[in-house]
Amino acid sequence: MQFNLQRLFSLVTGLWVGGLITVGFLVTPILFSALGDRQVAGMVAGHLFKVEANLSVFLSVVLMILANVLVRQGCGQFRLARWTLLGMFACAISAAFILIPWMESVKDQSLYVGMNVMESSFADLFTRLHNISSIVFGTQSLLGLFLAWHLTKK
Repeated sequence: MQFNLQRLFSLVTGLWVGGLITVGFLVTPILFSALGDRQVAGMVAGHLFKVEANLSVFLSVVLMILANVLVRQGCGQFRLARWTLLGMFACAISAAFILIPWMESVKDQSLYVGMNVMESSFADLFTRLHNISSIVFGTQSLLGLFLAWHLTKK
């Protein structure tokens, strides 16, 4: 049973981290290069990141529970995984419940006055939020890569 839980943990982690990397570092740049309208590309990318953040909140909680079960069963290697998952959870929470809603609010406020967010008086705030969001996403991705790397250790 323990071996199957470890394999399930590794599978879910690999799929999750692969999804993070795919959305953040493959799909999003392709959207901006392939679509002529940066506003449309940003809207699609924003939606993808919102879905990814909510999924990350869910998966980090599920994996932390699974890691706790494995630690209780004597798998000491999952102690570090719990801390890594806690960092990923913090990144996901900050993105899903603080940064993304704030960025959506700023976009809505600029659209309300009839302007694109980057042409409005909110452009500086949106740029700062975007930069912070990028740092949070990059941190989450690096933690995910570390977790996946750690899980392959014998």
